[in-house]
Amino acid sequence: MATPERSRPHPGPEEGVRHGRLSARPVAVARGASPPEPGVHRLDGRALFAVPPAPASGPSPLAVVLHGAGGTAEQALEWLLPQAGDLGVLLLAPQAVSATWDVIVGGYGADVSRIDAALEEAFSRVAVDVRAVAVAGFSDGASYALSLGLANGDLFQTVLAFSPGFMAPMIRHGRPRIFVSHGASDRVLPIDRCSRRLVPELRESGYEVTYEEFRGGHQVPPQTAAAAVRWWISQA
Repeated sequence: MATPERSRPHPGPEEGVRHGRLSARPVAVARGASPPEPGVHRLDGRALFAVPPAPASGPSPLAVVLHGAGGTAEQALEWLLPQAGDLGVLLLAPQAVSATWDVIVGGYGADVSRIDAALEEAFSRVAVDVRAVAVAGFSDGASYALSLGLANGDLFQTVLAFSPGFMAPMIRHGRPRIFVSHGASDRVLPIDRCSRRLVPELRESGYEVTYEEFRGGHQVPPQTAAAAVRWWISQA
């Protein structure tokens, strides 16, 4: 695992919240700082931070996990928590300000700020591997993960998008690796109008995309979540 960087250039004012840009970056944790206890911690009432029972011996991988429309941070943790615990992965699950994420209801703003603040707090508590920061989500959360991931590829090296509907990055930075999965019988976000359209667009734009279709509807099958996390960690 890589040693966390002490500082990284932050986005300038022209690439701020309204463009979906995040300024938080992993930093070196001060010597003697006590690592958080294993379990799920609430950060400032706005996000949940899950620390595995057996964290990595060095800097840990971290995934921001985004819930679907009408969902909760608790639900977002459920998809990846079993796999993350086994692999020593930290999970950060923010709660959207509204029923779904800001870009879907009017434009980047409040949720970008909330996620940035949660990341700053998480980075201050534990050493995070700069090569293994991911953003993941389901449904509207997957659409938002793709959108934030493409805009912040200098922070997120990986995007895990489970049943996304669209992507709406205002600007693009970096070249994150992307994992997309979708149920062939999805009636909420039909696969033909969603992932079967998005994946070719991403590949044509030069992104490395791993794509899996499964029998089923609008869901995150446990085996798909496990495959996604293993794929991410194997390449970090």
